[in-house]
Amino acid sequence: MAALTHLMSVEEFRKLPKGGGGVSYELHHGELVTVTRPKLKHSLIQHNVLHLFEKLAEPGSWVLIEMAFRPLPEHEIWAADVGYLSKERRLQADPDDNVRGAPDIVVEVLSPSNTAAELYDREQICLANGTKEFWVADSDRRQVKVTTPDGRTVTWRSGQEIPLSLFAGDARIKVDDIFRY
Repeated sequence: MAALTHLMSVEEFRKLPKGGGGVSYELHHGELVTVTRPKLKHSLIQHNVLHLFEKLAEPGSWVLIEMAFRPLPEHEIWAADVGYLSKERRLQADPDDNVRGAPDIVVEVLSPSNTAAELYDREQICLANGTKEFWVADSDRRQVKVTTPDGRTVTWRSGQEIPLSLFAGDARIKVDDIFRY
């Protein structure tokens, strides 16, 4: 493949061949980024969050692993490790496109390949483009950091429960249930 001398557009990205050999691709700031497939622990955490959210989410909402979305219109296609989209946002989504803007909740499971700068960039762009809660799940520390658009960050640790303010009632999930494997 020839090197691009410009920012790659979403249209150009969609014309690329599919990844193989345990990798996929995302488009970050107009540049192609290789994303390796996660190890088992990472996948188990994604699966746990998916099922915990599904039990409490409003009917008609979406909770997906590897939810593809376009936080900004033209040079970005990302995938949330777990994404939550409210029923209202789901009904506005075009099934022939990716989610426009960032999901209501983006959950990123910390991986050795993540850098602090990358996560901060991802968090800030998501929070500025629709995300109401950005989660970073850290299995080594058994904690989840939740940041909201107003800049508030709370770290929830083993033995605590995370309130799900976007879900009805007094919905909560136990931090320890996220890290069961």
